[in-house]
Amino acid sequence: MHDIAAALVAAWQLVLSGDPTLVGIVSLSLSISLTAVLFASALGLPLGAALAVLRFRGRNAGIVIVNALMGLPPVVAGLFVYVLLSRSGPLGNLGLLFTPAAMVIAQTVLVTPIVAAIARQIVEDLWGEYGELYIFDGVGRVRTVCSLLWLGRFSLLTAVLAGVGRAVAEVGAILIVGGNIAGVTRTMTTAIALETSRGDLALALGLGIILLALILAVNATAHFAGGAARRAAA
Repeated sequence: MHDIAAALVAAWQLVLSGDPTLVGIVSLSLSISLTAVLFASALGLPLGAALAVLRFRGRNAGIVIVNALMGLPPVVAGLFVYVLLSRSGPLGNLGLLFTPAAMVIAQTVLVTPIVAAIARQIVEDLWGEYGELYIFDGVGRVRTVCSLLWLGRFSLLTAVLAGVGRAVAEVGAILIVGGNIAGVTRTMTTAIALETSRGDLALALGLGIILLALILAVNATAHFAGGAARRAAA
């Protein structure tokens, strides 16, 4: 018990002093995760809106696939990206394996279905409420998709924040494609796993404290964004 208390004290000291190793790991984690969420949002938001508004052959199958991929195991996503980027894979000549770029790709694969599925539900609700107006005014479906994305921007922020939460806390996929290389691909989650196995609880707990604070901040922001969306709709 004394050792755990001492480790907690040391962890807080690392956090409050801005330990360079800790700061470097956190900075790399955030840059990878936020970049992945940016790409996932660029793909997932229009995809979700299109599935909500457009009517085409295979739409129901697309919805089922997107919803199913929300539960995609991270290690499976990591394995898929690893095969693509390995030397014998179709993208092996790019030399991206065990780099931050590979980790961004893996997290994008994981986050895109989450953003798309939540966006589809939000835009589908808006389409049910305002769809007749768009049809009556003769607005094209593409313009309708863009308009509904803007109309539901506050609610859609919760989809993006859900993606942030998934990306920041993910470990399996990025460990497979990143390799947990110190100073290159070592993120908060992979470092916590490594330092815990090494017995360096101070650094592991320090990273855990920051990770927990980030997740709480994301959830708080999502809560307030949802409140803003309800007030805007009222």
